[in-house]
Amino acid sequence: MSTFPQVKIIKNEINGGYAKGYNEALKQVNADVFCLLNSDVEVTPNWLTPIINEFETNANTNIIQPKILDYKNKAYFEYAGAAGGFIDTYGYAYCRGRIFDTIEKDEGQYNDTTSIFWASGACLFIKKSVFNTLNGFDESYFAHFEEIDLCWRAYNAGFNTTYVGASTVYHVGGATLNAINPKKTYLNFRNSLFTLTKNCERPLFGIIFIRLTLDGLAGLKFLFSLKTAHFIAILKAHFSFYANLTRLLKQRKTLPKKKKNYKITSIVWSYFIKKRRTY
Repeated sequence: MSTFPQVKIIKNEINGGYAKGYNEALKQVNADVFCLLNSDVEVTPNWLTPIINEFETNANTNIIQPKILDYKNKAYFEYAGAAGGFIDTYGYAYCRGRIFDTIEKDEGQYNDTTSIFWASGACLFIKKSVFNTLNGFDESYFAHFEEIDLCWRAYNAGFNTTYVGASTVYHVGGATLNAINPKKTYLNFRNSLFTLTKNCERPLFGIIFIRLTLDGLAGLKFLFSLKTAHFIAILKAHFSFYANLTRLLKQRKTLPKKKKNYKITSIVWSYFIKKRRTY
């Protein structure tokens, strides 16, 4: 505080995770646009200028994500967001520049400004009015997938999400929970099921059945790879989903009218069967 007296520190009383943490802190922030920036992100010179320009020149811009590169290997995109996020029919998230574990090198192929489906919580800009209209993050998520849920609810409510490739940040990734932590597996599988149930437009239970089957195959892959803790994490995620299903269905009815997101796709089929590795 003595070094940066102009900085106001907001200290939450409890660790409510990403979702509740931001919900509580942002109540005390007076700004037209919020910037949600992880502590493991390095920004670049003039990174804000393209973001501000996009908000100022396009009144329909509501949520923005910059280009996210890997802090540890700056020539490559970073897993959590890359060049903007999308979601397939069964609720699996992927990005331009990153599909499952295949990461693309940044060769300027995503230097555009374009509409995307979701923005990474590692670095996300959102208008205060939109954030409040959506009632912020769903605090039951704690962490992981809450930004995708927010962007999907925004999409159904008629708000758009934009990627601005002229702005770049570097993300360490996994600083809170790394990929080998079974809790991360649990939250990702559970919260993606929560998100799909609340927001998808297509006949819900057929989609959920196929999704649970695909999750089961992923669990068997973990089991045969002797990653038993991750197999158990998927089981726990499914049991938590069943326990919360009645609540989620009630919540679904209160949310904006469901819209078709994108053409019917299965990123699992495209990646593992058709061997398509890039966006």
